[in-house]
Amino acid sequence: MSLPVVAIIGRPNVGKSSLFNWLAGRMISIVEPTPGVTRDRVSTIIEQGGKYFELVDTGGYGIVDADHLESHVHGQIQRAIDLADLVLFVVDVREGIMSLDQIIAGLLRKHNLKVMGVANKADVASKFPEAGEFGRLGFGKFMCISAKNNVNKEELLDAILDRVKNVESTKPVEPVMKIAIVGKRNAGKSSIVNSIVGDDRVIVSETPGTTRDAIDIRFEKDGKTIVVIDTPGVKKKGKLADNIEFYSFVRATSSVRRADVVLLMIDATTPVSVPDKKLAQAIAEESRACIIVVNKWDLAKDVADTGQYEDYLTKLLPGLSHAPIAFTTANKGKNVKSVLDLAAELFKQATTWIPTAKLNKALEIIKETQPGGAKLGRPKIYYATQVAINPVTILMFVNKPNLFDESYRRFVVGQLSELLPVAEVPIRLFVRSHRESEPTKEPVKKPQGKGKHRPPRKR
Repeated sequence: MSLPVVAIIGRPNVGKSSLFNWLAGRMISIVEPTPGVTRDRVSTIIEQGGKYFELVDTGGYGIVDADHLESHVHGQIQRAIDLADLVLFVVDVREGIMSLDQIIAGLLRKHNLKVMGVANKADVASKFPEAGEFGRLGFGKFMCISAKNNVNKEELLDAILDRVKNVESTKPVEPVMKIAIVGKRNAGKSSIVNSIVGDDRVIVSETPGTTRDAIDIRFEKDGKTIVVIDTPGVKKKGKLADNIEFYSFVRATSSVRRADVVLLMIDATTPVSVPDKKLAQAIAEESRACIIVVNKWDLAKDVADTGQYEDYLTKLLPGLSHAPIAFTTANKGKNVKSVLDLAAELFKQATTWIPTAKLNKALEIIKETQPGGAKLGRPKIYYATQVAINPVTILMFVNKPNLFDESYRRFVVGQLSELLPVAEVPIRLFVRSHRESEPTKEPVKKPQGKGKHRPPRKR
């Protein structure tokens, strides 16, 4: 993929993230009046009139960060500048030139790149003349816009495309797989992201809660485009201190829904916690393929071996009993490549179409081992067919759907997972009377700790 890169640069609270979301047409970056909300580089692809560019949001230059991450934020800003074909230098028309604006202007003049001045918060036309003073910063006339009130959006997009028209641009390739990385705070999510993409793409710090946005990062592997989604660390819902933490929690859980494979990061140095269990439950409810990634394994002192820890996780996270387990040291890149390879294998399983003949052959085997009938009669399966992938979804035609209670359906799903090439991904099961046209039961997923099923396998 070859796209022009357009980076948004400016001091805190000039509306960079609002501008980013406005141009993207959807809520991506967190927008809050609190300075310093954005820390990492957040990017998205913008299409206008059949032309494309990558838009990058950055943290506020000169922010005094409560967690002392100023140098990390500035490092990400510098990286964005280094990669940019065009910089949108954003200022606040209502406040005029501030000292930080002048410092940023000096920084940008040191680089041989195109800079376009953007005066935000020009909510009404009477504000436009006030942008004239920004010409003193040395980047010509600043375009007046208002991200909040939708002023001059099309004009801004056209101006951006005109300034990058000489940069090679090809239509972005759709990713073959999206991998979401979730976990509680400080579990090592950002470390594994940087190790996967081979770059310091997101800030890594011992400070809990460093990542606040859900960050989509495209990279190439074996000629294929993959998106990895770094998400904010989750804490107990009752302890969400402010809106920023609430938005972070929402972004983490929504990333599970749009992922093909989820990496649930577990910190081996601390006990499995409520946030770990909540995330595992969310993954199970969404029927997402999942790898349980036990990180910081080199620091685990109270565990005898990996087998003991697998049994521990199986007991505490029963909804993911089918999920393979990997042990990593992400900050050193240990076992990270194998996790990525395993994600590809799970995606292959989750998108497998099972031939109807093979599926019904498995059901014939299940019929021979099924439990005895109840007082209401014996459950009988006539035939089945697969109706969807990712998750694998199977529709069974049966005699009496009410005989297929939760326990019996768990038994069937557990047997199917052993007999078919989908052992490590969720299976959704619908039952329908062979005389009816619509399903009469809600789908069930992989066994969640009860009934016959295979324990997770170490990878």
